[in-house]
Amino acid sequence: MYQKISTEKMEREEWLALRKTGIGGSDAGTVCGINPYSSAMKLFYDKTGKEVEEQENEAMRQGHDLENYVVQRFTEATGLKVRRSNYMYRNTEYPFMIADVDRLVVGEDAGLECKTASAYQADKWKDGDIPLHYMLQCYHYMAVTGKRTWYIAAVILGKEFVYHRLEWDNELIESLIHAEKRFWEDYIIPRKMPNPDGSKICNEILNQYFHSAKDKSVVKLVGFDEKLDRRAEIIKQVDSLQQELTYIEQEIKLFMQENERAFSEKYRISWVNVKSIRLDTKLLKQEKPEIYKEYAKPSSSRKFQIRVA
Repeated sequence: MYQKISTEKMEREEWLALRKTGIGGSDAGTVCGINPYSSAMKLFYDKTGKEVEEQENEAMRQGHDLENYVVQRFTEATGLKVRRSNYMYRNTEYPFMIADVDRLVVGEDAGLECKTASAYQADKWKDGDIPLHYMLQCYHYMAVTGKRTWYIAAVILGKEFVYHRLEWDNELIESLIHAEKRFWEDYIIPRKMPNPDGSKICNEILNQYFHSAKDKSVVKLVGFDEKLDRRAEIIKQVDSLQQELTYIEQEIKLFMQENERAFSEKYRISWVNVKSIRLDTKLLKQEKPEIYKEYAKPSSSRKFQIRVA
């Protein structure tokens, strides 16, 4: 049902390149549109882009470093033993589905996914809840490996440890396979970028993907007049709401006057002094042009602007 690819002695760059050859567990929620930290457009960019470098942020670093601790807490809480896999799995029927699992449970047809969450994310795990994109990650692993059970364990930093057991759900897994198959065939194979969703992530991807324009190039705008009319209406509404928002804030500032903080039973407001130092680049360029030239770094970007013809 699946192919096993050894990752034990694999270089990280090779492993990252291998991840581009299929949809992994952490991609499942993105394909289904429920991952708050990614988008279909970003996933397309990740799978089709030439770059294989992966920038590790602090949350990712902590999650990786604390994985063994999550495993330890899981074994203490359940009495189950787990082991590393050292393989990447590829579903032979759906070769676009791959899985790089955290642990496999010894003596049971099951796997384990380890998570680390901040205290601010505790509400997403309360009362037996599991963040949906993490839940789909586990079902994706079941779909790839054929294992009937998957555990997910999480340490909520400074608060608690939780774990849950997920059982095979045929209807859900079939729907997940269909969604991933459609994404792979509709976007990745033909190299067709998915539609944007209005998120900041999509904006970042568009700026990265189309980072430079051909000099003096022009294209006829077709089919966007109604959307641009709607955009103009939205801008008017936003301006009106922004003015109302600013008016409320100004009233509060007038009420507070020289006071630094104000509070009610429902709200806490601060209006504190903030000191900052800013470099006067204009003066530096005039007075010390050689220093300015040495440390000034040129950059380029594209400015998006809409005007009525």
